[in-house]
Parts: sequence; structure tokens; C-alpha cells
Amino acid sequence: MSESRRLHAPAKVNLGLRIHARRPDGYHELESLFAVLDLADELTLEIARADAPSVTLRVEPPGTGAPADASNLATRAAELFLAETGLALRVAITLEKRTPVAAGLGGGSSDAGAVLRALDAFAPGALPPERLSKLALRLGADVPFFLAPRAAWVRGVGEHIEPVRGLPELPLVLASPGEPLSTREVFRVYDVLHPETRRTDTGKPPPDLSRLVADPAALGALLHNDLESAALRLCPAIRRLRGELSARGALAVGMSGSGPTLFGVFSSHAAARAAAATPLQAPAWLRVATARESG
Repeated sequence: MSESRRLHAPAKVNLGLRIHARRPDGYHELESLFAVLDLADELTLEIARADAPSVTLRVEPPGTGAPADASNLATRAAELFLAETGLALRVAITLEKRTPVAAGLGGGSSDAGAVLRALDAFAPGALPPERLSKLALRLGADVPFFLAPRAAWVRGVGEHIEPVRGLPELPLVLASPGEPLSTREVFRVYDVLHPETRRTDTGKPPPDLSRLVADPAALGALLHNDLESAALRLCPAIRRLRGELSARGALAVGMSGSGPTLFGVFSSHAAARAAAATPLQAPAWLRVATARESG
């Protein structure tokens, strides 16, 4: 028995991010509104019964910066699923990489989530949903969200996911300095800057998500990201890019995840396209995208 499965692995954008506390195990409790982007990787999995489990990965095109070995989250997801289930499967993954690496857009986590979805569909019931979610969390804080990517409030260390309704399509311009930023290093600097973070308040979704674009003040407050000050220490170009997006007419500007990608929210798709028409000096780049409720 063998199957070929092709999956869409959408990137995400964090519409704001709050750090509430650092746990004794070193992980950070956070809260963020995740939205799905129309930017996505594509994965093809060839899955077959075998005498012994094996996982191979091919990344296309060359030069994306995504590893094509066992360190890739797509490979790790497949290997962990096979180890947890005891299934002897041959899994050949082809990853068409379109989401920038280490950009704060969740590309690798989405790839891992797509692999888990494919294997779960191939062997339904091999892992109960709760065990699959726990396995996803072992791969990374964003991976559980990508088991069913749709707009959600994500809390804790990524394990509490509450789908939200009514998020309008948000026209965005993504802006990056064109250099990767390590999530681990951003959190390390954050801890240096905020050694006593112990926030007890929990944010609430805006009462009317459908009116976000009509209320720039509420939108700007929502997009605050506690990690931006740390990311800025490691990548000063973030400050310049924020100014570029504002100067091009963004209603509000936020940073996704641990950066370095910033995004400006615009009043319309036409306004976003016009803002991105003049390129930045390389290696920095601009890209038009849409944040939405589901992929």
C-alpha cells in the first residue's frame, strides 16, 4: 500500500504577542493572535509500507536556506511520528520552499504540521488527537497551531489554541532585512532585558475583529509585540523597516513572532501593492500578502 499526498503549508503572522512569564523549565508563557497568510510552502509525501521505517527529504529550489537533512522540522516530524506509532513506513518528502527561513513566519513549523497531518490521514487513529498535539508541541511551540491552521488565540507555550471567527482579510506588506534571526537568541536577549517578567493580565480579543482596519488605534494596540525590543538589539535594521512601512502608508505596523519580518496593514489590497511597488535595497525585501482566517 502506498499513497502520494500533496499538502499546502501556509505561513502565519502574529497579530501581536505578549509574554506573560518565564517558566522554571525555561519556556515562556505567551499570548498571541495567529492569522494565516496566503504565502505557503508545498509538500509532497510519498508514503508506503516498508520492512523498516525511513524518511528522506528533498528541498526545492536549492539555496533557500532550509536544511535538507535530519535537522529539518519536516523530517523530524515524520521521524517522531513513526517512532511514536511504531509504524514501518517509507516516507519520501519533497518540500517546495517559499516561506523565508527564520523570518518569524512559522514556515518550518507549518511544514512539520503538514507532515503530521499527512501521516495522520494515512494511518488514522495511530495517534489519538491529544497525543498528536503533544507530539507537535515537542517539535516547537507553533507546530500545534499548524495541525489545523486557522486564526486563533494561542496561549501558554503553544498548547492552548482557541479558534476565532470574524477576522477580516488584512492586506499586508511584509518587510524583512533579508537576514535570519534565531528565535532562541531573541528570547535570550528578551530575558536579559526583562529578567522579572511576571505579567498576570491576559489580553482579550478586540470586541469586533471585523472593524480592525477601520480603527487604526485599536489595530496598533493589538499589534504590539513584546519581543520587538530584543529583536531590535540583534537586528537594528528593524527600526528602519518600521519607518519605511509607516512612510508608505501603513495603518499600523507589527513584527511577526520573534522577527525579523515586519508587516504593515494597509487599507486595501491596491494600497498594499502600491506600497510595495518600490523595492528596498537588497538584501532587504518587501512582499505583498494577505492575513486571513484560514488557508
